[in-house]
Amino acid sequence: MQRPNVLFILSDQHNAKVTGYAGHPTVKTPTLDRMASEGVRFDNMVVQNPICTPSRVSYLSGQYCHNHDYYGLSGPNPNGLPSVLGHFRRHGYTTAAIGKIHCPEYWLEDDTDVYREVSPGCSIGSAPEYLQFLAEHDAVERFQEGSGAKAPNGYGQLLDGLSSPLSYEESQEGYAVAQLAEFIRGAQAADRPFCAHLSFPKPHQVYEPAPEFWEMYDEESIELPPNADYELTGKAPNLISTARGFKNAEWTKFEPRTFEAGRLRKMRGYLGCISHVDHSMSEVFDLLEGLGILDKTIVVYTSDHGDYAVEHGIIEKAPGICSDAITRVPLLIRYPEIAPAGVIRSEVVEAIDITPTLCDLAGIPAMNTVDGASLRPLLSADGACAPGDAASWGKACIPSTASVPYKPTAGLGVTEFPLSTSVRSGRYRMVIYAKDRFPEYPDGFTELYDLAEDPWEMRNLAMEPGHESTVAHITDELMRWRMRTSRFTTALGSFQGNGAEWSTRYKNSTAPDGRIGAENVRSESGEFRGNYL
Repeated sequence: MQRPNVLFILSDQHNAKVTGYAGHPTVKTPTLDRMASEGVRFDNMVVQNPICTPSRVSYLSGQYCHNHDYYGLSGPNPNGLPSVLGHFRRHGYTTAAIGKIHCPEYWLEDDTDVYREVSPGCSIGSAPEYLQFLAEHDAVERFQEGSGAKAPNGYGQLLDGLSSPLSYEESQEGYAVAQLAEFIRGAQAADRPFCAHLSFPKPHQVYEPAPEFWEMYDEESIELPPNADYELTGKAPNLISTARGFKNAEWTKFEPRTFEAGRLRKMRGYLGCISHVDHSMSEVFDLLEGLGILDKTIVVYTSDHGDYAVEHGIIEKAPGICSDAITRVPLLIRYPEIAPAGVIRSEVVEAIDITPTLCDLAGIPAMNTVDGASLRPLLSADGACAPGDAASWGKACIPSTASVPYKPTAGLGVTEFPLSTSVRSGRYRMVIYAKDRFPEYPDGFTELYDLAEDPWEMRNLAMEPGHESTVAHITDELMRWRMRTSRFTTALGSFQGNGAEWSTRYKNSTAPDGRIGAENVRSESGEFRGNYL
């Protein structure tokens, strides 16, 4: 039987609400809409971290942040931590990472046959092939005018919107798709299945779509979200101060330099960038169809985190963990052999579920280092994973409208940061901050939103009486989740693993990352040793 190809596509900073299929009033995303109609759409996809590198490590390893320990950008090689690309390579696939990779040093470089970084500064060695491509097109200075542009007054990357000085073909996305085409044709010539990770830099700032996508929108026709202007009562202090800072409009670069005009230019650029990415997706579909392999390829589209898209008066993605706009992203899976067209799933799923899903769909052995569960039981509309059932999936299938309390303890979507954690539990999303995070709240600060009643998160229920039991329940769920998902170097019981991925040193077996999972501890502890655990 011919093995399927795998194409895992990641965009950077795509707010889940800003797609045509999700009902956004302005954005144009015909290719993503097509993918949603031809595959399975997940409406409650939660990322494990609100910034690039740690989120990508979670996607590509299948591990929570508290296990892989990456919370910042870039970083040293995660010695021993397997990636999904390396795993597929060890099972006979040719592999590639093309686009904005932005992972720890030499992690994916060493696991791929083709590696093409397109964002200077995001990988070891920068992006030499793309920069050479720009030089050949006399476009290096124009690239710096756009993607390399800095915001005034120390705001870092430019947040104002503009038409890119580069053509689409010269853009990072245009170049990345051309490189993908070359890789896939090479795989076909070698008669090998491929597993490719294609990562688009957009719609992350700088918000500078190619000219045709900038012209697709105008500021007057853009509808702002319902929570763009309201009193931020009950919001996190860091969100309030950030929103206040943006109001001064010092981040703007173009006239008129007002907050109101600047946020419309930002949104014009952001929507244009999403349509720019959508066009890249259309090129990918054309490529696969032209080669006759579209239906033989597992195609996944998602994003590493969201963007505020001027929700709550915020211009970019910080402060990230405060909002559903950042922690929830689009997720589309197209593979007609398994997944029928037009299925919409409301269960809470996570970035860590992508790696085990790809392995499951491709029919290769599961990685014993992952924390996630294959989404295969959800790739249908026939109730294969019924509410509350954890047997057919790896987690309980709790609908996004479910009220707490519920059992069993599962079905959470958790986004971690060093001093805060966001938890999606049924219809609720809660954020817990370190107790001393905000001095103005000496007893600690918590956010709680009922997304069924308040999808734009304008009413913090944790600040109101009558919701104490919900806060307590989700806090308890989070504590039990941490115990259930942590990985250890050793635990009383001297776990002995079987299989090629396990290695044993001085009485203890470990997975390739040097650890064992909580499920291994439970299965091997026995009654006596279990008393210690």
